[in-house]
Amino acid sequence: MKFKAIIFDLDGTLLDTLKDLALAVNAVLESKGYPEHPVDAYRYFVGDGIDLLVKRTFPEAAWSGGNLDLLVEAVKEEYGRRWADHTEPYPGVPEMLNLLEQMAVPKAIFSNKPHQFALLTVEKLLSHWRFLAVIGIGQHMPRKPDPTGALKIAKQMQLEPSAIVYAGDTDTDMKTAYAGGFYPAAVLWGFRPVGELKAAGAKFLAADPLDLIKLF
Repeated sequence: MKFKAIIFDLDGTLLDTLKDLALAVNAVLESKGYPEHPVDAYRYFVGDGIDLLVKRTFPEAAWSGGNLDLLVEAVKEEYGRRWADHTEPYPGVPEMLNLLEQMAVPKAIFSNKPHQFALLTVEKLLSHWRFLAVIGIGQHMPRKPDPTGALKIAKQMQLEPSAIVYAGDTDTDMKTAYAGGFYPAAVLWGFRPVGELKAAGAKFLAADPLDLIKLF
């Protein structure tokens, strides 16, 4: 089957954001007197929103007792200062996006990044390409694997979810695709290993961004 549109995850799929996320959290950890984590460890900390990122990186005593919101805001503030220091599209992503535009394949983004950061990141680093929608999580948008954001995009595209590829780099992305009835395509250059993606039910494995073109 040839699909008609694609929805992308953002961090770990289109953009390599790992180092900036890690350094932002580590800066807050250091400021609070807690141990920092190696950058590579953040591959398993990120992907499910900032609340869970804080819970995974800070000792429970730090965020329990009503302190979670304060730490989340501190991380957001620090990330806001440094999010563009090292973040850039993965090799091959610009070429892949160019081809999708040449083929007139509708594109959109649904991310567990806070909505304002998702919009800012796309505006600054992916402005050469047209995305029908860019949706991050917020007050009225639950985080993945809840597929609400992806289903909203499908409605905007006037397509059934089964005609749309959902491409991401984590088991959360694959669960999102299944929950919404999308085609789950896993990218292998992101934050999680191939075994996790296969176990989560990925139906297509893209070792290179240009592999995604085969679906259209």
